Amino acid sequence: MASSGVGGKPSRSAIVADTASGHHFLTIHGYSCTKNLPTGEKISSRPFTVGGHRWRIDYYPNGSSSAVADYVSLSLILDEDVAAAVKAKHCFCLSGEAEKIQAARLTSSSVVTFSSRRSCFYNWYSTFIRREDLQKSKNLQNDSFTVRCDILVVHGYRAQDAAAAAFVSVPPCDLRGDLGKLLEAEKGADVVFEVGGETIAAHRCVLAARSSVFAAELFGPMKEGKVESGIVRVEDMEAEVFKALLRFVYTGLLPEMRKEEEDVTCQHLLVAADRYGMDRLKLICEEKLCEYIDVSTAATILLLAEQHHCEGLKKACFDFLAAPTNLRATVATDGLQHLSVSCPSLMVKLMAMSLGH
Repeated sequence: MASSGVGGKPSRSAIVADTASGHHFLTIHGYSCTKNLPTGEKISSRPFTVGGHRWRIDYYPNGSSSAVADYVSLSLILDEDVAAAVKAKHCFCLSGEAEKIQAARLTSSSVVTFSSRRSCFYNWYSTFIRREDLQKSKNLQNDSFTVRCDILVVHGYRAQDAAAAAFVSVPPCDLRGDLGKLLEAEKGADVVFEVGGETIAAHRCVLAARSSVFAAELFGPMKEGKVESGIVRVEDMEAEVFKALLRFVYTGLLPEMRKEEEDVTCQHLLVAADRYGMDRLKLICEEKLCEYIDVSTAATILLLAEQHHCEGLKKACFDFLAAPTNLRATVATDGLQHLSVSCPSLMVKLMAMSLGH
């Protein structure tokens, strides 16, 4: 939006949207089994967070209504109660499509108003893909396919000064990028950690500002005998995990992870986050691990949640195990043997659940 003065030099102004964006991958395993659901019935994903809000995706394998019964339908749901409506753009695609194409789709999509956890908007995606086309697609492999959902949340708008709008373009703050480069370059580093046979340099002030444990270890009473030589030895942790922890300390970002390694990496990172008092990192790992709870992992993740006081993750495990078929299958796994030795109280609770069914 712009305005002009009367006569002489025109004046200019601009309105700039304040936004936050991200994306979420939803994998449908056992697609052939989901086709048995009647038209209009859905399966909901576990909740996830993008743009500071909690969302979920509803998947309709036989369409959201009889009019689109030949299609797979998708719906984005705001999975929280909010005082003020949330305005957001979103779009879906099959994983693997070019990011430029997906970015163009998001740009051209309309802003939708989500007023509560019950609000949804799926008309544009009631015909996400024809079932016949999906079944012929290379994206359907081993009876599974993955959907990518991009979300851009519009937090509000701000006015920009006339001269600035016309002549000066101010880039967004890139503090996390700058600090990430500082960590990589090791410029000005004043402490070295010895972890798993590797040495990793860092900056005491950055670590102390982000973690009370690092602050005590590097500047407080715990300092004595630990950093006199400038080297801090870290026991019982892999070097790659410690590097990922430092990356989060400096940038607030998780490392790039292969999908097949994400659950194990997040388990290790959760332990490290708990050890160093990095509460936000710990919660991020909890949230991600909620997506990996299944028959083979439920016992291991439940034990991890109990040992590191992760109440949300523990509730998610019990929610999964509340289904009799899941509980019976989990009881038969090796993970339960370790659980019975390490945490008998949890084992007692599981056995009580089993008898109840």
